[in-house]
Amino acid sequence: MAYVLDMISTWLIVVIVVLLSSSLLLLGWKLVDWIWFRPKKLEKLLRQQGFTGNSYRILHGDLKERAAMRDQAISKPMNFSNYIAPRVIPSVHHTIQHYGKNSFMWIGPMPRVHIMDPEQLKTVFSLINDYQKPTASLNPLAKLLADGLLNHEGQKWVKHRKIINPAFHLEKLKISTHKVK
Repeated sequence: MAYVLDMISTWLIVVIVVLLSSSLLLLGWKLVDWIWFRPKKLEKLLRQQGFTGNSYRILHGDLKERAAMRDQAISKPMNFSNYIAPRVIPSVHHTIQHYGKNSFMWIGPMPRVHIMDPEQLKTVFSLINDYQKPTASLNPLAKLLADGLLNHEGQKWVKHRKIINPAFHLEKLKISTHKVK
């Protein structure tokens, strides 16, 4: 009887060890996929579509360079002009200047795509269900405080876009600039 109990406990330990090791292996694979394989695949796809940018660097992407550019931009005195992009968003400005209007940069393992061509922007805005905004990075408090057109998706985005669209017609913009002067 003791021999049977020893065999059962041995098999139970073997099953537990196999389950734990396979779970750890699966978790490790998902981690490596998130950290390396998925970003490299996204980079390859973006390059095939004509986008240019820095190669992916594990975990931090372009975050170190972004911080250095931000610190450098803040340390210099600001010129008195309407051209504030190099001061406010120096990393985006540098990426667009260096890699062109269709470029990307890395925020950790996620690429941020810059599209500056009006025709491509029209395509993106007309295919609202195909291009989704990332929602995992939004803080719930920030989402509560800054709920607007930038955060909406689908039909809610279409509704709010239609509401604000007439305000940006050329005739109304001309009228408002004449009133300001």
